[in-house]
Amino acid sequence: MDTNRVHRHLKPGRDAHRKIAFLGCTALALVAPALASAQDINSVTDGPTLAPIVIEGNGTSTVLDTSNDSKSIVATQTTGVGKMPTDILVAPASVSVITSKEIEERGAETVEQVVQYTAGVVTDFYGGDDRYDYFDIRGFTPYTYRDGLAVGRTFGGVREEPYAYERIEVLKGTSSSGFGAAEPGGSVNYVTKLPKRERFGEAYITGGSFYHKEVGLDFGDNITEDGSLSYRLTGKLQGAEAEYDYSQNDEKFIMGGLTWRPTDMTSLSFVFDHLERQGVPGNGGQPLGTNFDRDKFFGEPDYYFLDTNRNVYSLMFDHDFGNGLSFASNARYSKADNAFGSAYLSNTRTDGSNLADRYFFGSDTSAEQFVIDANLIYETSFENVDSRTLIGADYNDFESRNYGLYIPGAPPINWTNPVYSGGPVSTAPTSGTGNEQVTKAIYLQQDMTFADRLTVSLGLRNDWFDLSQTNLLTGASSSGDHSEFTKRLGVSYKITEELAAFASYAESAAPPGIGTDPTTGKQYEIGIKYRPDAFPALFTASVYGLTKGNITVYDSVTYLPATVNKVRHRGVELEAKAEIADNFNIIAAYSYIDSRIDEPGGDSDGNRLMRVPEHTASIWGTYTLEGDGNRGDMTFSLGARFLDSYFLNLTNAGSSESAVVFDAAFTYKVAENTTLQLNASNLFDEKHIASQDSGGVYYNPGRAIYATLRQTW
Repeated sequence: MDTNRVHRHLKPGRDAHRKIAFLGCTALALVAPALASAQDINSVTDGPTLAPIVIEGNGTSTVLDTSNDSKSIVATQTTGVGKMPTDILVAPASVSVITSKEIEERGAETVEQVVQYTAGVVTDFYGGDDRYDYFDIRGFTPYTYRDGLAVGRTFGGVREEPYAYERIEVLKGTSSSGFGAAEPGGSVNYVTKLPKRERFGEAYITGGSFYHKEVGLDFGDNITEDGSLSYRLTGKLQGAEAEYDYSQNDEKFIMGGLTWRPTDMTSLSFVFDHLERQGVPGNGGQPLGTNFDRDKFFGEPDYYFLDTNRNVYSLMFDHDFGNGLSFASNARYSKADNAFGSAYLSNTRTDGSNLADRYFFGSDTSAEQFVIDANLIYETSFENVDSRTLIGADYNDFESRNYGLYIPGAPPINWTNPVYSGGPVSTAPTSGTGNEQVTKAIYLQQDMTFADRLTVSLGLRNDWFDLSQTNLLTGASSSGDHSEFTKRLGVSYKITEELAAFASYAESAAPPGIGTDPTTGKQYEIGIKYRPDAFPALFTASVYGLTKGNITVYDSVTYLPATVNKVRHRGVELEAKAEIADNFNIIAAYSYIDSRIDEPGGDSDGNRLMRVPEHTASIWGTYTLEGDGNRGDMTFSLGARFLDSYFLNLTNAGSSESAVVFDAAFTYKVAENTTLQLNASNLFDEKHIASQDSGGVYYNPGRAIYATLRQTW
């Protein structure tokens, strides 16, 4: 046993092979009738089959079209408001889509970096803490989904690898009627890269700050001459350090996919991906009242790790029966192990000793999840009315085992002359909790479009939560069950073919703890969207009011739980993504949030919720200077992000520092399919306090510069 790691003695989990087999059998059971029907159709049809909506031919009207995501920063379709792909102009909600082209252009290495130019999103509020994907949407921690299937909350989950995804969709506002468990602030849907009907590929190498070395591959082709069977292989290998002493930032990621298209109306995809990381959970903070460089480390090198190992198996099936009827089913099994440990500062002494007290804190979590969803879509028209009806059901079984270690009496450290004393004498866990959550749901979405102008969208869903919790050290257990009904009503009106106004009301529900009621929320929103015909662009403006009730929050300073009766947020958001000309693109966002805690008679009544800045703004511009024969194209990009200060606790006694951070990029086209790209985040190394607790202060991430040589085919 490695004494530098949290002690592992997890109880045996469910047999992974059993769940994988069940996943396959379930999907095949769903697929078989459709394949039989498809073969029957082919046997009696001599002419060509109607082409599906998706240009790549990977599915039917139940499948999102991502064929242009690698070529444009402007998306035209979204599944952000429900499981039916919808024209983003008429979707009655604020949705931001970050395409793979934008991710590559900005050189985003983490999900936090991917979403940091999105209206309503706040990142980096825990400074350099690298345990999770830390970001809030409209003031609340989001739930995430992958290809419409639940993953979980960003806080406490596995950090995702952006290179795995064709796009990342950010829905602002509630989404429970469409996807299930959610916070009222918003949700994120990751859309997996799938095989295409053509040969394609890229390879790249990256090097830069903190001894960063990285190679990546993403390529695919048809296996059969008729394109009925295709593959895709995506991988990334990284060896690096973080910006702190004694750190590492290593990663191995590989993803392989097969897509089988027995007919033009049928598609079945299988994707496997493996993610492995060896990193560190941030630098553990610096003593209060000091101002050291970011690389100064006051933890313990012998107890300083963040290890992640995850395997995911996904099946995605869709079939068009014709006459407006389509069927889709996705299933996923995942198993993840995530462990971290570090010495953190608990108190900065003021007696002149230059000593900071510390504690050891670690966690060892093993989680398994099996989730499956199936739905039918029926599309029809009568007179001047177009109708789309979706009805479906999903099942989600999530289990986790978490062992924690907390030792308050770690040896103190002298911040003027650090001498490390080693890790904890014993790494036996001091706490252990096992959780199982089984969610069953049925849902309905009905869209009606009148005269190609007015669209009315209704979403209804009921979730049944079955919860159980076990103390892994004592064996004591408890359980509970809940039923939650959520709804959404949205209206969109196309004033012109380019301009649409929308309004919506939506509700959310999130699984509770044992013995408490589910956390609920609701939101009202009105807005307007403009998509010009002259060039690819989408401009969105919205005003919203949302509330979240029956919540428990953890103070960012004391880390102790506190109950808040209700939080109310009212806000304004503006966002633009535009390719104004062949050589000029712009991404811009602005957000305003009026945050208020409502608990009459309570200590925090009238205060702002922590980590909710009043104003945020960002802009990213890209200009391309075309080559002249002797010189290749040169692309210049510059971005700026403004983050207002925000309170660090419910009493509003401490706050972060407001700041403007600049990013930049430069790309040179070496040859027809070869580019050299430079990316700099926090270009001027701006330093400000992102968070502060009773023991230490945490700064925003510092400057990082990377160079990437990329070859495509």
